Amino acid sequence: MVCAPPQWVPTRSTNQMVTNERRRLLAACDKFRGTASAVEICAAVTNAAQQMGLVTSALPLSDGGEGFLEAMGGTVMYTRVTGPLGAPVEAEWRMRDGSLAPVAVIEMAAAAGLALVGGAEENDPVRATTAGVGELLVAAWQAGAREIIVGCGGSATTDGGVGAVEVIRAFGGLPDTRLRAATDVRTRFVDAAAIFGPQKGANVQAVDVLTRRLEKLAEYYFDEFGIDVRGVAGSGAAGGLAGGLVALGASIHPGFDLVAETLGLDKHLANAEIVVTGEGRLDATSLEGKVVGGVLRRLAPGTLALVVVGDAAEGMAMRAAGLSAADVRVVSLLERYGREAAFARPRELIAEVIAEALENSR
Repeated sequence: MVCAPPQWVPTRSTNQMVTNERRRLLAACDKFRGTASAVEICAAVTNAAQQMGLVTSALPLSDGGEGFLEAMGGTVMYTRVTGPLGAPVEAEWRMRDGSLAPVAVIEMAAAAGLALVGGAEENDPVRATTAGVGELLVAAWQAGAREIIVGCGGSATTDGGVGAVEVIRAFGGLPDTRLRAATDVRTRFVDAAAIFGPQKGANVQAVDVLTRRLEKLAEYYFDEFGIDVRGVAGSGAAGGLAGGLVALGASIHPGFDLVAETLGLDKHLANAEIVVTGEGRLDATSLEGKVVGGVLRRLAPGTLALVVVGDAAEGMAMRAAGLSAADVRVVSLLERYGREAAFARPRELIAEVIAEALENSR
């Protein structure tokens, strides 16, 4: 008897086992922002596939922003830190086993995220600080981590990371620690305010103030650390937090690539005949360093790839198909079911789409 590889979960359904028993499906999805997490989306996919007689595996993914902690996994930890506008918050982070020492995974939004202040309307973009992120890094080091990975996305801040840097320096640094910043943008340090400031509640005057502050801060980092963060791609992520971490010796990595490497995505893909990926909205950025594009680029010829999204910009289905050697099919929930249903019942609709696609692909 030939058994399925241990990472695949065999279905209990028997009515279609003869047809589908050798077909293996991998759900490798990002979140549908505001409606369902990557974990929930992957569960909807695998549950539907199991009902069709397939063996399945779920691998929730992230590009370094929201959902980064869930994707990376590890022991759940909590630390009370300074929130973006000063009020304390209970911030979640993770601790993973490492080859030599524990690895901490931090999502900066847990300590300095825009959601913590109630969105852009409630934010003070000039005052917002990353001090709590620095406190999380210190807590991780004190807990034994000697590698710390920071997901840089969803921030309320444009302080260039100086809040975090000051906390870490006051502690005495993080000796013998490898710092890595996971980003989903290539924005330069001094451009962070102009590009992302309005999303955080900054008006024209505030953007000007923040830009000038970032310029002075870049000079300060160079004087103090001998590192010119202005020329580092991605240093503007999370309002310049990534640049502040670079000043402390961190390296910047595309968030999706870092998650894929950590979770062994390529091995999972190699075991799958059918791969389902997706996110809330498919647009040009989806194919440039984010989850959907990253998954499609890794697929081998002969793989059936189903991209399920909440919505898709015009022409994106064709662009996604042209990105991969696999057989790529794109389904937009909004186009098929309408806006109200797509936002209200994404998991139910995804299950329906998966069942239909698998029926037609026999």
